[in-house]
Amino acid sequence: MGNRVSREDFEWVYTDEPHATRRLEILAKYPEIKSLMKPDSTLIWIIIMMVLTQLVAFYLVKDLDWKWVIFWAYVFGSCITHSMTLAIHEISHNNAFGHYKSIWNRWFGIFANLPIGVPYSISFKRYHMDHHRYLGGDGIDVDIPTDFEGWFFCTAFRKFIWVILQPLFYAFRPLFINPKPISYLEIINTVIQITFDVVIYYVLGIKSLIYMLAGTLLGLGLHPISGHFIAEHYMFLKGHETYSYYGPLNLLTFNVGYHNEHHDFPNIPGKSLPLVRKIAAEYYDNLPHYNSWAKVLYDFVMDDTISPYSRMKRHQKGKVVLE
Repeated sequence: MGNRVSREDFEWVYTDEPHATRRLEILAKYPEIKSLMKPDSTLIWIIIMMVLTQLVAFYLVKDLDWKWVIFWAYVFGSCITHSMTLAIHEISHNNAFGHYKSIWNRWFGIFANLPIGVPYSISFKRYHMDHHRYLGGDGIDVDIPTDFEGWFFCTAFRKFIWVILQPLFYAFRPLFINPKPISYLEIINTVIQITFDVVIYYVLGIKSLIYMLAGTLLGLGLHPISGHFIAEHYMFLKGHETYSYYGPLNLLTFNVGYHNEHHDFPNIPGKSLPLVRKIAAEYYDNLPHYNSWAKVLYDFVMDDTISPYSRMKRHQKGKVVLE
């Protein structure tokens, strides 16, 4: 990609994000896309099978040597864990049971959260909706790195460390950018998750618990799938703030790589996003996109013109309604 970003600070913009405008244009031209705005019931069965698969893995690793526990945590557990976080992303958009059964989606998200080991689902839902409503919103969108991250992680080595520690920054960044009162569902999510972790420890032992937690830390850090964290909105090309990925890892990530399509139509399940691109091809085929998340990670670390500062930020206009 040419025309690399070379700013030393965030790219401040004073225009609305492009997705709402493109959504209206596409719907006016292709109203049949509205038929894709419905729940994906297959999500329910896929997620149940993923949870059961991890439970079997917890049992299989309980007597392994430590080196094999960590090996399988990275090679297998990390993939399942990261995939599960993106299943929770689908659930946060009510894609499992639909908008009329939103509370069913919240409870199912807590269930899907179990093999991740850290309470995540309910808080993610609250902050992710803000990300869609106020993309790049200063003090609102916690997907935007803090000023400290942009200032400190500015060399190849420091950016490499930042990539490894991404799950920690995503966990604690909301406390500094947009703290919210704890909801009763977050308390329930936390109590159920801790109870599950304690049961895993007492029934299967410390190795199964470490396998679970290591899979989460490794899978959301230096891992090929984690390239989507950077690929989605980091401004490798000046003026473009959202990028899609059309590579094979979409098969493991509920098509989260179709990110322009997702932001244009957040109420369409990931399963149907390739069809959105096919129907409205002239709106997507000429947008910059990626075919390798691993290359995105490499370019982010090695390109000295790209850093956590390489994001668009907006001053919000009008009334802000948070989740």
